[in-house]
Amino acid sequence: MIESDTSTSELPSFNLIEQPWLLARDQNGETSELSLVDVLRRSSQLAGLVGDVPTQVFALTRVLLAVLHGALRGPSTVEYWEALWEAESLPMDTIEGYLNRNRDRFELFHETTPFMQVAGLRTAKGEWSDLSKLVADVPNGRSFFTTRLAKDLSLSYAEAARWLVHCQAFDPSGIKSGAVGDDRVKGGRGYPIGVSWCGQLGGLLPEGRTLRDTLLLNLIPHEISNHTSVVDVPSWERPPLGPGEQDPEFLKPAGPVALFTWQSRRIRLNPQNGTVISVLICNGDKLAPQNMHTTETHSAWRYSDPQSKKFKTTVYMPLKHNEERAIWRGLASMLPDYARGQGAEAARRLTATVTEWLGYLATEEILDRTYPIRVRTLGITYGSNESVIDEVIDDALSIQAVLAARDAEPLKGVAESCVEASENAAKALGFLAADLTVAAGGDPAGPRARAAEDAYAALDPLFREWLSALGPDSDPTERQISWHRTARETVGRLGQDLVRAASPASWVGRVHNKRVYTTAHADARFRTALREALPMAGVSEESPVNKPAA
Repeated sequence: MIESDTSTSELPSFNLIEQPWLLARDQNGETSELSLVDVLRRSSQLAGLVGDVPTQVFALTRVLLAVLHGALRGPSTVEYWEALWEAESLPMDTIEGYLNRNRDRFELFHETTPFMQVAGLRTAKGEWSDLSKLVADVPNGRSFFTTRLAKDLSLSYAEAARWLVHCQAFDPSGIKSGAVGDDRVKGGRGYPIGVSWCGQLGGLLPEGRTLRDTLLLNLIPHEISNHTSVVDVPSWERPPLGPGEQDPEFLKPAGPVALFTWQSRRIRLNPQNGTVISVLICNGDKLAPQNMHTTETHSAWRYSDPQSKKFKTTVYMPLKHNEERAIWRGLASMLPDYARGQGAEAARRLTATVTEWLGYLATEEILDRTYPIRVRTLGITYGSNESVIDEVIDDALSIQAVLAARDAEPLKGVAESCVEASENAAKALGFLAADLTVAAGGDPAGPRARAAEDAYAALDPLFREWLSALGPDSDPTERQISWHRTARETVGRLGQDLVRAASPASWVGRVHNKRVYTTAHADARFRTALREALPMAGVSEESPVNKPAA
């Protein structure tokens, strides 16, 4: 904690509309810092945004979406969206006019309305925190990404702006500085209210060929989202916030746009001599995740039995990502479920609204069914009562738009069944490793888990390639046969390697729990399990297992 208030009375000017601060990558892979207006103006030529950490892309993209929703007052209809999609570039005259009308709200160090901050925010002792509280790659205790390791860390204005947006989206929980004027403060401390909003999600971000395409694919019209621009507006269209919680009428977001710029923290950056040297981060507006699926567009959801019992109503919670599981293994939760709601019971999963929007576009053929979509999963896992960052999750899966279409259920069904078949094949390899270990007198738990992970690692690039090739002209049965054969060859080869490496003791074997365990028995069980997991691969003659020389 930095003891004294080192801020100066005269604040510098850094307007995000015209000053470069967003990291963007062009089609040649070159990265540069661009202003807000330049990023939008050049969005048709840019491949996408880049972040100091991947989750910055999620947070910053949502800010750009809030700008577009505000500028366009929508789009209100699908027809309006189609016109935007067919145009060569974004309607910059409209966008620039909107930004200029809100110009002061995009000043990073404005005297009364600093961007995503609270003017005059202070503690009773005038304390500031070092920037490790703001920069997610220098978490408390240890450094994960080590992009900045200087003891006296300072940030350029551009860097500070990016981390500011990220903090509002993904800041860990824990005790915060106590802001003067916040009634929740006790003993000079702000006690935990939970992680920032996006940190509670399993973020899904569809990406297109260009940044413009990405923004439009995520720009859901009002007639689809059932929200309007009358009340659902970004934070810069609302009165500036004070140090305490918002008025009760604003504590529940009016719609997706309000969530894109939700201020989970009260923050103030401290600039000095051309850099930001410290920060003050206090508690902002707490937001509970229960049943936010009608408002939050960029996360899938899961039915929660404990929460439903607690609140005595059906409750859905964000479906967070598992950092130990590749994205394709959760394919079913990423694609629209058109059978949802047909049964008497509550659906176990709800698809992200943005994914359903893509399904609508593909079904109505507004979006070419061969259009390549990169579905990106972004999120953070937290540790120690959610007070520190454990892992940053970033994965992506390339699909053709047809997979989201309503009338492509056979193709989607094959894709999902092939995920299940792959998991069963990985389990078969795991049980082979376990059986071989038991035959040799060892503990099977570790070898079983490692072998299954080896199977997933080997299948991972192959499945991604296979999935990206599923298109409108694909025959579902042929594609299923193709994958089963690929998976059987891949996992079968790993099984052969395990058998060849088996110890002499496992060839002799032993009886365990009234069951015979030998290398030969384990191999036979594995081959049977693999055939059952991948039946479409067909049955072929297998070369006999050769016993190793003594």
